[in-house]
Amino acid sequence: MTSVPVIAESYSHVLAEFESLDPLLSALRLDSSRLRCTSIAVSRKWLALGSSGGGLHLIQREGWKHRLLLSHKEGAISQVACCLHDDDYVAVATSQGLVVVWELNQERRGKPERIYVSSEHKGRKVTALCWDTALLRVFIGDHVGKVSAIKLNTSKQGKGAASFVIFPVQTITTVDSSVVQLDYLDGRLLISSLTRSFLCDTEREKFWKIGNKERDGEFGACFFPGRCSGSQQPLIYCARPGSRMWEVNFDGEVISTHQFKKLLSLPPLPVISLRSEPQYDHTLGSSQSLSFPRLLHLSEHCVLTWTERGIYIFVPQNVQVLLWSEVRDIQDVAVCKNELFCLHLNGRVSHLSLLSVERCVERLLRRGLWNLAARTCCLFQNSIIASRTRKSLTIDKLEHLKSQLDLASCSDLISQLEELILRIEPLDSACSSRRSSISSHESFSILDSGIYRVISSRRGSQSDEDSCSLHSQTLSEDERLKEFTSPQEEERPDLYSGSQGHEVMFDTDKNETFLPFGIPLSFRSPSPLVSLQAVKESVSTFVRKTTEKIGTLHTSPDLKVRPEPRAEEQSCEEDVSSVSCPKEEDTEKEKEIPSQPPEEDMFHELKAATAAAMTQLQDPLVLFEPRSLGVVLQEWLSKLENTFATKDFSGVADAGNSSMTLNQDVPLPTESEKGVLDEDNAEEQGDSLGHEETAAQVECEPVHHLQEPQDGLFQVHTPCSIPHTLQKDLAELTTLCLELNVLNSKLRSPGGPEDHNLWQCSPEHSLACHFLKKYFFLLDLKRAKESIKLSYASTPCVWDTFITGLKEMASSNPTYVGMEEGDLPTRLKLLDDSVPCDSPLLVAYASRLYEKFGESALRSLIRFYPSILPSDIMQLCHHSPTQFLAYLDSLVKSRPEDQRSFFLESLLQPESLRLDWLLLALSHNAPPSTSTMDDEGYPRPHSHLFSWGYSQLILLLIKLPADFATKEKMTDICRTCGFWPGYLTLCLELERRREAFINIVHLNDMSLMEGDNGWIPETVEEWKLLLHLIQNKGTRPAPEESLHGSLSDGPSPITVENVALLLAKAVGPDRAWALLQECGLALELSEKFTRTCDILRIAEKRQRALIQSMLEKCDRFLWSQQA
Repeated sequence: MTSVPVIAESYSHVLAEFESLDPLLSALRLDSSRLRCTSIAVSRKWLALGSSGGGLHLIQREGWKHRLLLSHKEGAISQVACCLHDDDYVAVATSQGLVVVWELNQERRGKPERIYVSSEHKGRKVTALCWDTALLRVFIGDHVGKVSAIKLNTSKQGKGAASFVIFPVQTITTVDSSVVQLDYLDGRLLISSLTRSFLCDTEREKFWKIGNKERDGEFGACFFPGRCSGSQQPLIYCARPGSRMWEVNFDGEVISTHQFKKLLSLPPLPVISLRSEPQYDHTLGSSQSLSFPRLLHLSEHCVLTWTERGIYIFVPQNVQVLLWSEVRDIQDVAVCKNELFCLHLNGRVSHLSLLSVERCVERLLRRGLWNLAARTCCLFQNSIIASRTRKSLTIDKLEHLKSQLDLASCSDLISQLEELILRIEPLDSACSSRRSSISSHESFSILDSGIYRVISSRRGSQSDEDSCSLHSQTLSEDERLKEFTSPQEEERPDLYSGSQGHEVMFDTDKNETFLPFGIPLSFRSPSPLVSLQAVKESVSTFVRKTTEKIGTLHTSPDLKVRPEPRAEEQSCEEDVSSVSCPKEEDTEKEKEIPSQPPEEDMFHELKAATAAAMTQLQDPLVLFEPRSLGVVLQEWLSKLENTFATKDFSGVADAGNSSMTLNQDVPLPTESEKGVLDEDNAEEQGDSLGHEETAAQVECEPVHHLQEPQDGLFQVHTPCSIPHTLQKDLAELTTLCLELNVLNSKLRSPGGPEDHNLWQCSPEHSLACHFLKKYFFLLDLKRAKESIKLSYASTPCVWDTFITGLKEMASSNPTYVGMEEGDLPTRLKLLDDSVPCDSPLLVAYASRLYEKFGESALRSLIRFYPSILPSDIMQLCHHSPTQFLAYLDSLVKSRPEDQRSFFLESLLQPESLRLDWLLLALSHNAPPSTSTMDDEGYPRPHSHLFSWGYSQLILLLIKLPADFATKEKMTDICRTCGFWPGYLTLCLELERRREAFINIVHLNDMSLMEGDNGWIPETVEEWKLLLHLIQNKGTRPAPEESLHGSLSDGPSPITVENVALLLAKAVGPDRAWALLQECGLALELSEKFTRTCDILRIAEKRQRALIQSMLEKCDRFLWSQQA
């Protein structure tokens, strides 16, 4: 076998094809000349393949199971688009120009159904489809340049709404040439045609042309999300002739032009595939002047395109070609995360993955593709050497790969691999010692899944030489453990690989077989890695303690060797030794410093307790039982307190000082006070306490008070170096303690000084405040904030403590200092430019602005939604609810009018906020109750016309959908506060019509019963009730003055004659007259009523005559057609 050429450049990524989809297409019968695949789309769950026969095949990506076949009689499938955020919807365009939207109903296990069929583009070729996942809209573009949108009304949005309401097709625009590509993001629609690109704001209906220069041909354009571009606003990339791209901001302004022509002169990278061995030609080609027909956002920072020659992946912000590979005859490409599904002109589909070189080699090793893995290593050896982390591709794996190659047929490959290993060796000196240690003491093999099978060759006791080198052997154990705990492969298993797992076995005195590695059990027993980790920690503890004993024996020969303590007695015994030998510890302090354990061993007990707690949390019997969960967290919290107590006192050598602290329960002294306490207390404790008594006190007294911080101070930064993995678990458990209110009752000494800021809090809430102060550096700040808002909403002191901690953390930021000066707009701009929108410290900055500028600052904070939520503002201004109302009103009004109801409903989490906000809005900027209600609780005339400060917000809250009980409570609130427009609206919804008519009569306004939204009685009984109420009203004294001064100035009053006229118009003059006579009101009517009735009778006769004439004409026409 010839040697493999080496790629000179250090490429970091490669395209790989690990599985062939040809058997899948063959099973679907899409591999024939008569029936083939014509379109492709992909989502998180589905791979959608459209066929020339009009069928849409939906294949579940997990396991490649063929689940659904959707048939279309309207022609072949030309375009497919999956809804990315909801896998239950898919849009299809046929060759006849029809667009069909399907709802799959997978959640309800129902049959797929067509929920929309659009014929707007019938007879035209649909060239592009695009989803707006937020509003469930589909944008459609065709070959003549027309762009339309269809809005869906599905069964998920309302009860049976999909069956009765169909929104009309909305024409967005018509561009000057065929639509090449559509893309949508955050209310903006990007349209790329043959001549130029357009940006459309679909909410404000504004359009922009991107750039001034036109083009001729198919050129794509796509959005680049803000989280990937490093800025808050997204970017746009538009293809230009000559291998160029425009970088455009979100307002459609061209920022710069990127030229990739010369960069594409490099030779193409091979695709790592099972079909053929990777080949590489070093010959440089000429610069490529290409037209990019489509642009797709791939992974995080990449943009993908393709031509008839190959696939090109760019990092546009760095003006860098990540790679380009020759993949011929591509018709279309669909992407999902780092996976590419390519549809070729002959109907074949290929599945590629964009991976780092090390990740690619690791996957090949797991599949047992030794030759291909070796060739890939040799081909990309510069990339492997340049990678200094090598977390996944270690030297041991390369050695194992070399041992799997056939010496006869792969001699050149083996020699190249040996050179690669030698070149890697100097970069990691620990590798050679690790490999020699493994080879001398243990044998091992690597299974197909990448798991090591270790066989120990050492039995019985060790020699003296082994004991002396035990520490170095433990280090090699640590390194091997890191290889065992390498991250599991993120991608799913092979398409056609077996489903059996590989057993992990450790050869000890008695072999033990653990659970299969591949079985996805969420609550299974601890893995072998946990057991191996425990063994490693016990060996490290033994080495540390043995080293300390040896040092102690050399310095104090009079001391007797005591038996080795058990693991559970270790921490207590160390405290006893520190108390019983103060002089030796003082004299030999410098000598013992080199033999002190590393930083990681200081957290030995905490690591074990944390691992045990995390394991117990996986047990459903613990996780779903609050009492058991609280016990687990309580035990872990005591270990956390002990660890950080010991950590704070690790530098204090005086045992007497420790003893005094334990007896008197005083708070932890600061660093400046430690020396004074040492000098003052050493003599007194040395004289008064013996060694045995001190040891007993150490065992019995709790150590919870050792880590108590000074009052008013926060531990916002880590007091010592904590390993990253341990820090992550500590943050999870500490935040869980706060969420479940598992706070140690001994965190605060009863005799300690009180915090004057917390004197109003209950003991439980005061405990939460001290918990925040003590473990602020461990908390997940976002989760902690949400927990405080839910659990301590009625206790401002906890929220104030949390905000104080955030301010303490932000005080070191230059932005925090810079916000001390300037007016409000200046500070807002500084905050907007300097602080990330997802930073948990944003609330602290908002609090500073509110303290300085008050309500005006709150109204300005709406620009930071949803980073700052209304619940945050509610806590900030809990002393002034009126200011929160101003913020909420401004926030809702900042949205378009047709979106305010939906937006307000999204803010009502939890639902109880609805009644709170309604009562708050009705209680501020409202007219006095004496003006809206009389002494009996009925409305005063025309009081519904009063002005309310937050009437729009109140009406929005009232009209939102809610359950019956909530609507009744809202009705009672509106009646109590005298907000009659809302009260009448709710009475209509609750079918409380009698109450509504009673209050309408008291309001004395005929306009309430007129017009399209008027309250008109529907039955004879309701008319009788209304007339009876008017009669009773006539017996009462009339009000002296109306809303606008006199009765004649206000609206038309509710009188017998006005209601009689309304009755005549509604039921006819004859029936109205009979009803009035029955109620005894006919004598109270004037001549105006009589004339009106006569006019109505004439109009009714003419209308009947007109209808009769039209019916006769229709009858004659139908008879003539039959003849």
